[in-house]
Amino acid sequence: MANLSKRGRVLMMSMMMIALAVGLAYQYRLELLIFSLPRVQAIAEPVSANQPVVWQTTANALGDPKGMAHQQPLDQSVEATRGEEPIAPEQNAQSPMPRPPNIIVILADDMGFNDVSFYNGGAADGSLQTPHIDAIAHNGIAFDNGYAGNAVCAPSRAMIMTGRYSTRFGYEYTPFFKIGLTIFDWMQQAQPGLIATQFNYEEADKMPGVTAGMPSSEITIAEQLRERGYHTVHIGKWHLGATGDEVPNAQGFDESLTMKGGLYLPEDSPDVVNMKQPFDTIDNMVWATAKYAASYNDGELFEPKGYLTDYYTDEAVKVIAANKERPFFLYLAHWGIHNPLQAKRSDYEALAHIQDERLRVYAAMTLALDRGVGRVMQALKDQGIYDNTLVVFTSDNGGAGYLGLPDINKPFRGWKLNLFEGGIHVPFMMQWPEALSPGMRYAPPVSHLDIFSTVLAAAGATEPTDRPIDGVNLIPHLNGTLATPPRDTLFWREGHHQAVLHQGWKLIVSKNRRWLFKLHDDPTEQNNLIVSEGSRAEELTALLAEHNAEQVEPLWPSAMEGPQWIDKTGAEPKTLDDEYVIWPN
Repeated sequence: MANLSKRGRVLMMSMMMIALAVGLAYQYRLELLIFSLPRVQAIAEPVSANQPVVWQTTANALGDPKGMAHQQPLDQSVEATRGEEPIAPEQNAQSPMPRPPNIIVILADDMGFNDVSFYNGGAADGSLQTPHIDAIAHNGIAFDNGYAGNAVCAPSRAMIMTGRYSTRFGYEYTPFFKIGLTIFDWMQQAQPGLIATQFNYEEADKMPGVTAGMPSSEITIAEQLRERGYHTVHIGKWHLGATGDEVPNAQGFDESLTMKGGLYLPEDSPDVVNMKQPFDTIDNMVWATAKYAASYNDGELFEPKGYLTDYYTDEAVKVIAANKERPFFLYLAHWGIHNPLQAKRSDYEALAHIQDERLRVYAAMTLALDRGVGRVMQALKDQGIYDNTLVVFTSDNGGAGYLGLPDINKPFRGWKLNLFEGGIHVPFMMQWPEALSPGMRYAPPVSHLDIFSTVLAAAGATEPTDRPIDGVNLIPHLNGTLATPPRDTLFWREGHHQAVLHQGWKLIVSKNRRWLFKLHDDPTEQNNLIVSEGSRAEELTALLAEHNAEQVEPLWPSAMEGPQWIDKTGAEPKTLDDEYVIWPN
């Protein structure tokens, strides 16, 4: 009996320990998930050591028609390490004769209007200069009213690539990791907000996940330029499909060095300074799913070399050297300055005067991006092709409020994910020394949509004729051939959150309310005229309805919708008096 009693006590103690472990595991389920996901991912998708990319040149491409440049001997290629001058190929495949311009599109990620010193005299705390980005505007055209295709990354990128509203082909919502829905839900349970985000797991099951892509039936800039004889290269973020015929190589790019993870450096690297935002769901998702990885032409995963922004810049410099003898299109899609906030330590240390630690890390990331732009422009000069290269610089959308940085989109209200100016009014500039006069400020609204038509026109390539193209060739508007604005109207749509800009009037529609602004008089959207200008609101509502009638159903449904605060960052307390939109995705 005593032995039975002892066994009973052991059993009871074991059950109590199991119950305690289960309780603790449930209580800390979010932390456990965030901790374990990267480790599980490392096992499921191993990442090898860095593999040098050997870019195709006019010499080695003849023996490498499929773009498998890893297999080419080094003496026929361009290979350079950081800080060294690139080695140019000895053989020129083309005689020196007039040729169409080289094209470079440099796309920043989540860069706010206030992150570029050209517009404000100094970014971050007012002290940060971005001289190399600014130089594109000084040497070409600064678009004072440049608009992103959407307030979130994937649809904007689709519009840049196609010159079409992404809602014409159903690419309406941004793909994200399905596990992200669980992270968002668990965070809300632990820290309920004033207005609950709604999660639809049934609809989430229909979502393809982060690998979902733009339909391959869409025609990209790269496809049209390749037909024109351009060598086409992509470096960095894609976010338009990760499998099958949706990857960059299947969408017109001869070569692609693709971002395969969201870390700028491994989290434990001595060369990085990390800054996490534990208050934010998106930041938690990014840290939980990020890894330090790249791939070349959809091959095996390998580690980049050094800080990610510098790495992409290094490779872009090599691409320029490899292709100086032929027309090329380089789509340099930086991850910077998207979270996770990770700064190169030397850049962080150079900004010791910035007291706010979060802002200091963010500013250091901006510093690296600006340095990279400068190195790309210098490479064009070094190769003697600067004057005949069309360079576009912009950001996929505005700065993100969930970073907890209040000034990154000033003077505008709003953030990434909402259609106030802060979410869509972005840095946008272009230069082409041989064809466009320097130092011009252009005020009429222009859009990411216009990159497609402008680039193709500059290259002498044709636009597709079997589908509507929403972009406009800006060149005749910039060189004085046309005195009229490129368009009267622009549209934005992500589910029920929509906007239209028509002849200076802007209507914003959300599930919870509407706003109407006269941007000519009120560019920072302070005075809502939805009541006093009812007839104008009806006119814009009709334009929006007409536009929506031409769009198609989303490729997958929205799986969540919740508040996005217009004037408060993710780090600030909110009240029910604060304005917000309901954002679906």
